[in-house]
Amino acid sequence: MNSWSYKPARDLNLKTRRRWASLDRESGLVSTVMHQIWWLFVRTYLAVWHRLEITGREHLPADAPLVLVANHTSHLDTLAMAAAIPWRLRGRLLPIAAGDVFFTTPVTSAFSAFMLNALPMWRKNCGSHALKQLRERLVGDPCVFILFPEGGRSRDGALMAFKPGLGMIVAGADVPVVPCWLSGCFDAFPPGRKLPRRCRIRVEIGPPLNFAGVSNDRGGWQQITAETEAAVRRLGPGAEAVSESKSEAAD
Repeated sequence: MNSWSYKPARDLNLKTRRRWASLDRESGLVSTVMHQIWWLFVRTYLAVWHRLEITGREHLPADAPLVLVANHTSHLDTLAMAAAIPWRLRGRLLPIAAGDVFFTTPVTSAFSAFMLNALPMWRKNCGSHALKQLRERLVGDPCVFILFPEGGRSRDGALMAFKPGLGMIVAGADVPVVPCWLSGCFDAFPPGRKLPRRCRIRVEIGPPLNFAGVSNDRGGWQQITAETEAAVRRLGPGAEAVSESKSEAAD
């Protein structure tokens, strides 16, 4: 018989507002139900209003932990990525959101915590301690992270250079990193626009990467950043043309 042990919730002694914005936040029964209702609404909205199309679902690992990464151009990005997650993993979904955007007021903090189940990443104060917490949460729970390594939304729709934070989370860990490409989110809801247009959105999921054998140091983080950015770019527009051009040059 397996031994049983009692562990109190990590956010047990935190006050309400601090709990919402804590990396240690855990979901109770009420919040879990709210998450499921919210994602059902989002999936329906995306399917009807944006004619959401998802390709490459076969590349998604069957179990957590895993990290989904993609280009970032719109506040619709997280919703589209979450819609690609199968229901069996939806309860483990934890999008990583900008703390200075989604956790600055009681209203936005409550929405981000109770609906999105997002965890904050404070971009101006994102030290190694916070990234270590995310790493422990990802592997220990285990979780499904949605992460945008660019560190912010692109203002022109073009992919920006990835930052090394992803490497600090997954280096040396046996965690699949799944590259994705989002099309249509920028046209539908670019930065500065108040309401989304009715545009088709497409999520393309690529083969997962694994960095279990990569050292957890600066060199390893840079390697992970470069390989993941390249994998995301290969899914983007013009990737086939670039590939054909290189093949012709080689011939």
